[in-house]
Amino acid sequence: MSSGGAEDDIPQAERKTVTDFCYLLDKSKQLFNGLSLRTSETSYLNEAFSFYSAIRQRSYYSQVNKEDRPELVVKKLRYYARFIVVCLLLNKMDVVKDLVKELSDEIEDYTHRFNTEDQVEWNLVLQEVAAFIEADPVMVLNDDNTIVITSNRLSETGAPLLEQGMIVGQLALADALIIGNCNNQVKFSELTIDMFRMLQALEREPMNLASQMNKPGMQESTEKPARRENPHKYLLYKPTFSQLYTFLAASFKELPANSVLLIYLSATGVFPSGRSDSEGPYDFGGVLTNSNRDIINGDAIHKRNQSYKEMHCLHPGDLYPFTRKPLFIIVDSSNSVAYKNFTNLFGQPLVCLLSPTAYPKALQDQSQRGSLFTLFLNNPLMAFLFVSGLSSMRRGLWEKCQDYLRKINRDIAQLLTHSRSIDQSFLQFFGDEFLRLLLTRFIFCSATMRMHKIFRQETRNYPESYPQLPRDETVENPHLQKHILELASILDVRNVFLENTLDDY
Repeated sequence: MSSGGAEDDIPQAERKTVTDFCYLLDKSKQLFNGLSLRTSETSYLNEAFSFYSAIRQRSYYSQVNKEDRPELVVKKLRYYARFIVVCLLLNKMDVVKDLVKELSDEIEDYTHRFNTEDQVEWNLVLQEVAAFIEADPVMVLNDDNTIVITSNRLSETGAPLLEQGMIVGQLALADALIIGNCNNQVKFSELTIDMFRMLQALEREPMNLASQMNKPGMQESTEKPARRENPHKYLLYKPTFSQLYTFLAASFKELPANSVLLIYLSATGVFPSGRSDSEGPYDFGGVLTNSNRDIINGDAIHKRNQSYKEMHCLHPGDLYPFTRKPLFIIVDSSNSVAYKNFTNLFGQPLVCLLSPTAYPKALQDQSQRGSLFTLFLNNPLMAFLFVSGLSSMRRGLWEKCQDYLRKINRDIAQLLTHSRSIDQSFLQFFGDEFLRLLLTRFIFCSATMRMHKIFRQETRNYPESYPQLPRDETVENPHLQKHILELASILDVRNVFLENTLDDY
């Protein structure tokens, strides 16, 4: 019997069910394809979430499982994969876990019913998302041992408030390019765990207006709450140099006045192939951009004619044209120090936060679960627990430590704004809540690593910055060091930190 005859045997009602479902799946694909350039538009993400949820709740949703056409079931599996990405971007981790379980059941049913060649690929998808949601190195537990889903988005109490007398700039973060090109790092779809963590660090916690109105002293008002929008974000997974430069140029062109462009680079380091007589912005290497060449030992040390520069690399000099406007750069790479050799040609605010170029051997095995440096910028308490050797914590103690960490951030803000020798670029960026929080977390990260016993073995285990921070007033400030030891005491891990730095305190 021909396929047309088989379709004639399908009841009209069931045929309409399948047709409607296919239409909705196709529309969900169109919504998903629009995410890559609109990830910062929460309204668009919420629209996609509502649409995907509606498909899941339709009465004919389970009808597809009765179909004998594997291509239709594959459409349903793809719907699940896209829905999971949408929920990850919205940080709806509870829904993600439910969807992963449902996807697992669907894949098991699919592989049981159809002997197709893509069974291994779908099982790999399942393994990827499972590894992604389990990437956090520390679990926060309720009293009944269920895992607490923590949010690392900017909340009302997240960034330290600007106090009277703090003189800072009025710049606002408008655009952010989040670039991921690390090998062997946990990812799902085209989102690495480092990209995801930085994305969350640049999102605001949704405001619950109902709870706000119930606070004492809050009255109804026809005016909307005054709060800045989330920065517009581009997510670029393993872009080529031309792709990266195209997005950079577009964002630079559209950047509003008094606004900041942030570039986050999580990428494999590219090192210079030979010694150079000069020390220019193309002589120190940079970070890898995508090419079709094989990666050697996962760290891309490409051997070419030593008179030429690496072409599949974003060199510090490649970013010089964009320093005509305020630029905030974060580099998480084994060659991050290449960006320490910047020159501020145009006098605009410019800051580079640079990761350690190596980590102690005891921590190197965890690199697949994301960079420690980015974890500090996303969730500093979790990173602090991890380097202290802790893998789980009760919710009550977690919240107590978070309160203390907010106190530390307030004190770091005072150290920065009261410093007499700090470069003015830091203060120009400090007026923006997102950048203020990133700067205070960076200083907390650097101070923690400088006091940690296993990090003090090599200076390349420390983060650096351009321009350099005044160490005695920030990352090696005795007052901040005392706070870190007090936090370690709360967690009963003071023994992993050195105390001789406080002898003169």
